[in-house]
Amino acid sequence: MTQPKFAPIAREDEVRPSYRLEPPEPWRAHRPGDLVPGARTILPGAGIPGPDQGYGLGLAKRFTDKLVLRPGEHVDDVLAGAFAIGMRRASLYGRAPVSADIELPLVIFGYLASCEDDLAELRHHLFAGVAHSYDQQRSLAARIPESTLRMKPADVAQTEGGWRALVGS
Repeated sequence: MTQPKFAPIAREDEVRPSYRLEPPEPWRAHRPGDLVPGARTILPGAGIPGPDQGYGLGLAKRFTDKLVLRPGEHVDDVLAGAFAIGMRRASLYGRAPVSADIELPLVIFGYLASCEDDLAELRHHLFAGVAHSYDQQRSLAARIPESTLRMKPADVAQTEGGWRALVGS
């Protein structure tokens, strides 16, 4: 509230005029890492960045104690692969990740229960070193057909043809 002119106040206590800032310049994506509004992909194979990916990593870590691994398989590789597939599934629906996005690949590849030997051999080949390679994560996520990604984790067990029908070649 302003002081009337006749009120005795010290000079340093007087209300100072405010600074008027110029309106900001219009923003545009001009740096190499900026996302162009409306663009679906930035680079071929780069995928579609989705919201809340950090939450997706947290969801993946919740499955750590439930994993059934064979010798030579690493938790970090399995979770990184499931996360990559789960983020692709979440982006198909245009939303942030949910638990079913991470659970689906773990069910398909038999990481939540014991599995056949040929599936274990395939998943060992596909998931080996995935935690250390973004290219491997992208190729693993691209391997799963969209029709499989749109399934519910509970429906995977009833699929005719089993896991072979769900995993692209």
